[in-house]
Amino acid sequence: MEGFPLNFYDYLAKKPNGDIVSMQTYEGKVTLIVNTANQCQFTYQFEDLQKLYAKYKNQGFTVLGFPSNQFANQNPENSLQTASQCQLNYGVEFPMYEVVEVNGENTHPLFDHLKSAVEPRPINKSSIEEAILIDTIQQLHPTYLIGNNIRWNFTKFLIDAQGNVIQRFEPGDSIIDIEKAIEQLLLVESAKS
Repeated sequence: MEGFPLNFYDYLAKKPNGDIVSMQTYEGKVTLIVNTANQCQFTYQFEDLQKLYAKYKNQGFTVLGFPSNQFANQNPENSLQTASQCQLNYGVEFPMYEVVEVNGENTHPLFDHLKSAVEPRPINKSSIEEAILIDTIQQLHPTYLIGNNIRWNFTKFLIDAQGNVIQRFEPGDSIIDIEKAIEQLLLVESAKS
């Protein structure tokens, strides 16, 4: 898309306390960005994400959480309440940002960039979990199935240490596959040093 900076590091985002952070803070790190929600059927993934963060954070990796209330109002809390609940209920230690919109005309610019950089994979019609999710989206937010829109909470974008968006993972994608992709990028970075 024209008009968007070409690199993840060109964006700013706001923390729950109002501090504005440049994504350049994460320069040189492999980064996994996730749109989250505190009342979603995928909240169990907070634990998996925290494990990935803890396991690889000293190897040049981070996870960034961006809550959104756009999917069936599953994150009605404000940004500070959301961050607190993530820490208390799920043990989240990775950076959390303010509640943002990830689809529509008020989409946070970072998510416009992420969505324009990589397309979603085709819907896996053989997965019962994904079929149920797609049916829910079709009923509640059919436009989220069009183009590069984010389909639901816990969509993930993997960014390499140079700020390039490498891969997009859908909510039901295996944490094992995500970890393998992270490890590959970390190996590439390790080989450069």
